[in-house]
Amino acid sequence: MKFHAEFDVQKLAMPIHHQHKIMLIGSCFTENIGEKLINAGFRVHQNPNGILFNPVSVAEAIINIISKKEYTPADLFFLNESWHSWQFHSRFSGVTADEATEKMNASIVNAHQFLQTADYLIVTLGSAWVYTLTAEAANAKPGTVAANNHKAPAAWFQKKLMDTTQVITVLGTMLDRLGAFNKNIKVIFTISPVRHLREGVINNNRSKAALISAVHYLVEQLPQLYYFPAYELVIDDLRDYRFYAEDLVHPNHAATEYVWTKLKEACMTAETIDLIEQIEEIQIARRHVSSNPKSQQHQTFLRKYATLTQQLLKVHPYLPLHHVLDYFTNTIND
Repeated sequence: MKFHAEFDVQKLAMPIHHQHKIMLIGSCFTENIGEKLINAGFRVHQNPNGILFNPVSVAEAIINIISKKEYTPADLFFLNESWHSWQFHSRFSGVTADEATEKMNASIVNAHQFLQTADYLIVTLGSAWVYTLTAEAANAKPGTVAANNHKAPAAWFQKKLMDTTQVITVLGTMLDRLGAFNKNIKVIFTISPVRHLREGVINNNRSKAALISAVHYLVEQLPQLYYFPAYELVIDDLRDYRFYAEDLVHPNHAATEYVWTKLKEACMTAETIDLIEQIEEIQIARRHVSSNPKSQQHQTFLRKYATLTQQLLKVHPYLPLHHVLDYFTNTIND
């Protein structure tokens, strides 16, 4: 008896391997997959503006990274005892304007350098609903799309649903700039399976439909684009509330693991997956906390994984595991 409707996921034409550099941008589901990639030993840079949900904010973030936009205190606004930007998540806010701009500009510079030589950009879109600023909003042009509301008053925003054509236009402009900036980069689009129920069930589905239609149109036009069906895997394959957290909005650990498994199968070779398993074993060992760290048993454990890490780095020197090796070697009692 079948309890879920599995479907074949189209293979990525040029599979991802550990020598590739991967940038991720978009919704909170981006960070779930980003952490999986980091733990699996990939060189990753994720969400340089923080979590972003709508296509306009994602596109603006990429374009500002490409142009290496420099933020000044004049770009910020003060609310609830902190300085914020309408284009950044609140994790980049600061008690002073200088503190906030320093964090934002450092993130832009790092992302610019990484994106310039990145092999893949994974874009996860969450919602086609955008919140534009009204005349009452602090330090902003009316009509500007806010990436984050920063708990500002509701009167500062007006919401509207982007249609498919608008999404195509916004993302298409971003892709043109990206292709001119990095001619070798390939883009993987996904739609977040997180349900934006603040807009209501019907409006959430309207939003996802606009995103899916727009992305598929672009994928059909441009050969360097690929669609990975994270949304469909949770909504149509698993299709059960037991794969959601208690809020019935966010996919739970089991759902994320399932999507991660499908991503590996579709976008990586068997050799890469085997290497991931070796790296994940080392990462688990790195996180192990011994009740008796000076015991002979634990010291043997550390030596074993120091040796395994050294052997892996000898064969794959590009792996970002040198800090893990340092941990094992520095913790061994000579």
